[in-house]
Amino acid sequence: MRPVHIGVFAAVLVLVGGLLLGWSGRAGAAGDPLLSRGRAATASSTEGSSYAAGKAFDGNTGTRWASAEGKDPQWLRVDLGAGAAVSRIKLVWEAAYAKAYRLEVSADGTTWTQVAEEKAGNGGTDDWTGLSGKGRYVRMYGTARGTSYGYSLIEMEVYGTADTTPTPTGPSPTGPAPGGAFTVVAAGDIAAQCTASDSACAHPKTAALAQRIDPKFYLTMGDNQYDDARLADFKNYYDKTWGAFKAKTHPVPGNHETYDPAGSLAGYKSYFGSIAYPQGKSWYSFDEGNWHFVALDSNAFDQSAQIDWLKADLAANGKKCVAAYWHHPLYSSGGHGNDPVSRPVWRILYDAKADLVLNGHDHHYERFAPQDPDGKATADGIVEIVGGMGGAEPYPIEQVQPNSQKRISGEYGVLKLDFTDSGYGWSYVGTDGKAKDTSPTYSCH
Repeated sequence: MRPVHIGVFAAVLVLVGGLLLGWSGRAGAAGDPLLSRGRAATASSTEGSSYAAGKAFDGNTGTRWASAEGKDPQWLRVDLGAGAAVSRIKLVWEAAYAKAYRLEVSADGTTWTQVAEEKAGNGGTDDWTGLSGKGRYVRMYGTARGTSYGYSLIEMEVYGTADTTPTPTGPSPTGPAPGGAFTVVAAGDIAAQCTASDSACAHPKTAALAQRIDPKFYLTMGDNQYDDARLADFKNYYDKTWGAFKAKTHPVPGNHETYDPAGSLAGYKSYFGSIAYPQGKSWYSFDEGNWHFVALDSNAFDQSAQIDWLKADLAANGKKCVAAYWHHPLYSSGGHGNDPVSRPVWRILYDAKADLVLNGHDHHYERFAPQDPDGKATADGIVEIVGGMGGAEPYPIEQVQPNSQKRISGEYGVLKLDFTDSGYGWSYVGTDGKAKDTSPTYSCH
């Protein structure tokens, strides 16, 4: 009888093995390639520069993404670079895990389709197989934390079959070609006349933070050098900190750059050269991905040459998303307050459906809800950020303006802005590497 038992057992093994192989094929766990390794990633927030979104897609189990602590919801997103049929998503959680979350896919980064949902997560490794979703973007959208901390993923792996042609991400297949996600660091009011030997000197600390984030490029919103912005001052102070990444910087001047005894903007122009004057003027524009960036000189908003140029530049723009930056903010709750010199420029940008404005001048951090040039909250308005905490002495908050959503004074830091083909969001990151504020995610107009 023993041979009979062996034969039956062998048959059972064959049957079970066949079932397992069949399930594996349907699940996409065998054969479908890993699509997400090393791809551009963004997140709703980060705990600090050491926990950037890309850390969850680098294949290194010694690194991780971590969100800001104590806040729901939070998300982590990867751009696969082209459309794909997604069959499997594997999540390896750190101790800070999600108790509830959704896995979603999107063709354009705006409209999302759920492919899986967890309502009672317990951390560890979640391996979702047998998925059926198509899109270029994949995200984990956490709705409930499993701990009092944030969300943290050691790795997020997306498997599937890539399309042979990129997924359109613009408003139509004939729209702008997708440029992918990228990160920018921005700050204004930067280099006081001090060096790292002075423990109270802030711009060496903000420069170190900015460099650790390692963005695609840097923006400055004026008053790069204090007090009179002479060339010698730029060399003695700014150059020793933020100057380390001058070649990747797109600056604009502030009012302190006009105080130079050698002439208005003389030291600024001598120090930055063609970086600040790529089009022969102290205002210019450039493109990155699906974004058009406009750098303006708010010391010269009364000059028709700049206004005429701005109108022509925006009329010629073919990008979906528009961001502009200059020194003097139209709206501010700080010591300088609102500056109406910017209102005509705002109106031009608003009519062109611009999305984002970055300013300095007041030495604090502040973000505003979308609003029109007259200060009326509206969904199609411009989002304004004041980011004047790059190193100059902080200013207190004095009179809170309508539509102001968040204000921080006294904590030096930089803006970490995450751009995609169809939207953006940001964190204000302190010199300790922790996110002090995280924005909502906005879609371009």
